[in-house]
Amino acid sequence: MIPQKLDTGRREWTVRTPLLSARLDRRAFVVNGVLATVIAVTALAALGLGDIFVPLPDVFATFHGGGSRMDTIVVQQWRLTRVLLALVLGFGLAVSGAVFQSLTRNPLGSPDVIGFTTGSYTGAIVLIAVFHAPTAVVSAGALASGLVVAAIVLALSYRGGLRGFRLIVVGIGVSAILSALNTWIMAKTELQVAMTAALWGNGSLNSVAPDALPVAVAGTALFSAAAVLYGSRVRALEMGLEAAAALGVRVRRTQVVLTATGVGLVAVATAVAGPISFIALVAPQIAARLTGRGGWAPVGAGLVGALLLLFGDTVARAAFLPVQLPVGVVTICLGGLYLIWLLVREARRL
Repeated sequence: MIPQKLDTGRREWTVRTPLLSARLDRRAFVVNGVLATVIAVTALAALGLGDIFVPLPDVFATFHGGGSRMDTIVVQQWRLTRVLLALVLGFGLAVSGAVFQSLTRNPLGSPDVIGFTTGSYTGAIVLIAVFHAPTAVVSAGALASGLVVAAIVLALSYRGGLRGFRLIVVGIGVSAILSALNTWIMAKTELQVAMTAALWGNGSLNSVAPDALPVAVAGTALFSAAAVLYGSRVRALEMGLEAAAALGVRVRRTQVVLTATGVGLVAVATAVAGPISFIALVAPQIAARLTGRGGWAPVGAGLVGALLLLFGDTVARAAFLPVQLPVGVVTICLGGLYLIWLLVREARRL
């Protein structure tokens, strides 16, 4: 009997190789291609914009052995690492948001809301304000504290299974407690130390060390690959815990692994650049509307997140010269506009 082609209701391409076969959603494929093109154009523009303007032809020339020595220094030594960091961290934050929004089946299910980002910030504040730790230790502490807070939230919200609404409510409560703790620590510490902690807490790429890029790439690639490998199980979980268990998915194990993956992604970004808000919340929703499909779409979400963070950092760096703002200030503004739009949209449905 010849198997019939499954009709998913969407236009798809079927790719077959000797090793595997897969279906590619045409709209999602085209949208991701357009996003990648826009990212490339934005990155080239970001390399040229700033207090020292480098025209686009000269930006290209610096990568082909041409251009002046000053242009080469500005583009390749001062800006290239920052642009790549924005792309990598934006991708990781968005994939983290996609993981938690799929686990909770709620558009508010992001590490910003659940409290994991605040947990990473708390660890960093303690190390900066109390122990006066160096940057490398602060980064490691932010990563570790994010994982610890995630374990606490999971332990408090797990009652016969991990339910999305309960996870969000418990996460909001833990985040509120940690925010109060952060405020108390900042009020008790010395002014100069508090200013350093506050600057780091805004989320900024202004003073990130060049050797942070390999760490960010390795961590984001590792956790993102784990998220993609669990893609089929995520889609099963989106149908409901009982349905996923009936399909043979180990629900509890999958939830724990995916939670660790999502926390790892946001903790890597926080450890490198501080807490950058709203990328994880907004990017998966924008990607879902662009591709016309809800649910699990980590690649599209990652590309949107990379574009948003790169755009936000370019605006923060070049739009208010001679002042360079932390990128977190710009992403908060973008996220606020998104939340206003979302509230207006939901109100019209009532």
